[in-house]
Amino acid sequence: MSKASKYLLVSLPTSISPSNDRDEALTALRSAVSTDYGTTYPFSVPAFKIGTLDALVQQADDLAKLDGTCEGVVGKVSDSLRSILDGDEEKIAQQKTVNDKPVDQYLQSYQWNRVKYRADKPIADLIDSLQKEIASIDNDVKAKFNQYNQVKTSYAASQRKQTGNLSTRSLLPIVDPKLVIQDSDYLETHLIAVPNPLTKDYLKTYEALSPMVVPRSSVKITADGEFTLYAVTTFKKHSAEFVHKCREKRWTPRDFKYKEGGKEEEAAEAEKLGKEERKVWGEALRLGRTGYSDAAMVWVHVLALRVFVETVLRYGLPLEFVCGLVKTTPKLAKKVKASLDSTYSYLAGNAFGRDKKGRVAKDDSSMSSDMQAAGHSGEDYTACVYYEFEIA
Repeated sequence: MSKASKYLLVSLPTSISPSNDRDEALTALRSAVSTDYGTTYPFSVPAFKIGTLDALVQQADDLAKLDGTCEGVVGKVSDSLRSILDGDEEKIAQQKTVNDKPVDQYLQSYQWNRVKYRADKPIADLIDSLQKEIASIDNDVKAKFNQYNQVKTSYAASQRKQTGNLSTRSLLPIVDPKLVIQDSDYLETHLIAVPNPLTKDYLKTYEALSPMVVPRSSVKITADGEFTLYAVTTFKKHSAEFVHKCREKRWTPRDFKYKEGGKEEEAAEAEKLGKEERKVWGEALRLGRTGYSDAAMVWVHVLALRVFVETVLRYGLPLEFVCGLVKTTPKLAKKVKASLDSTYSYLAGNAFGRDKKGRVAKDDSSMSSDMQAAGHSGEDYTACVYYEFEIA
């Protein structure tokens, strides 16, 4: 779905049509929306088991919270896919399908999954199942992407050791162990990476940086485009002070301990981490794709339940209603809402009136407590059951 698309779920009693026919009611809804504002598709909502009014009001509140949770999980999975695919929008779009269909197609052909969520179960049980499923998806995707990020960080660190500048890369392939004093009780060799513009200052001042620096002990080992690496010898009891002074000068002391075969070990470790990074990347991509699909499906099922519960609270029994899915844009959604409020203001009872010019005017003070408990404040109250959403 393009970034500019917004979807609306609208439920109306079939009594908006003189014949009380569902198809004619959908036609009436299409007329109220108009093709200038959006395209309306039928949206199938099963007849669920209806409990008490108190239970429905509580379920409306639970579903409103679960709706927000689902939106958050879908957004997080989408962000994870964007991260792992380096922001390549074309590749991201290829992964973001729902039940192996583009988001548009899934929504326009949506059917309640009666195998996975039996419609004859109590609504409270369905909410519980959907809550557990979205939490499981969130945890699984989060764990896998955390694993990938850890492996990626380790691999990047190993790459820096192989290819970075002299302030970060491994010195095992560079430094001749003969240049480093080892196993001395009194003397210690330090390896210092000095930024190239500061080498003159280094050569002038290193001997006086701390007490007991061995005079003229500095040896240039190698240089790259950014740093020059020197070896310098001090007496051990002043080593800590020398290292501290180097850091103050913005020279980088490098740790070095020669190990037989260390160069080969580092190369093998980098190769191993590279293979692991590619393997976990593939696992994260597959889980991200699956997680996106599953989370979006859960979300749409939650929206279907929200429509049903509020339809009962709004229009009462016997339950005869039609639900439409309107594809529009964020800008045009306001016009769709205004048109619906104008056309069906009578459904809101005293909550909507008309001013002297015949324009719809909202009277928040007259809304019933039941409607507020069903998840609406005066700001977002509409003449009919109406939900906006975007699947990122």
